[in-house]
Amino acid sequence: MPALTKLELAKFLPHGHNMCLLSSVEDWDEISIVCFTSTHRDQDNPLRRHGTLEMLSGLEYAAQTMGVHVGLTQNISEHNASIGYLGAIRDIQVYCSTFQQIPEDLIIEAKLILEQPMSFIYTFSIKVLENILLQGRASIFIQGTETNL
Repeated sequence: MPALTKLELAKFLPHGHNMCLLSSVEDWDEISIVCFTSTHRDQDNPLRRHGTLEMLSGLEYAAQTMGVHVGLTQNISEHNASIGYLGAIRDIQVYCSTFQQIPEDLIIEAKLILEQPMSFIYTFSIKVLENILLQGRASIFIQGTETNL
């Protein structure tokens, strides 16, 4: 499927301008998505604490990637005001403590492994080139404005 710019992908995320951490969607299909970002290098990244961006902040990058994928494949966007929630996070493997000193863009990949009505389980990874920095599995739950879960 076609690549998306930050402006195009932002419609799938409820975050404000600087909290949209993804720079682009490079590729996606019905079961997977690949996003790129350079926001880990931004000194004003909203996830930085005392000047440091911890590797576990990558969970937000992964959650946004999964959220965009759900939006693209389920036809969910700002127009129907659905809200996504990150559920369980499992099998986390962290190979680096921070994003400091990483000059290359990050590659965030997510693959859908289970789909049920308005709930999804993905595997995800954050890489630099071919080196995995963080990987795991997470669930996403979507609540539309018309439901009261």
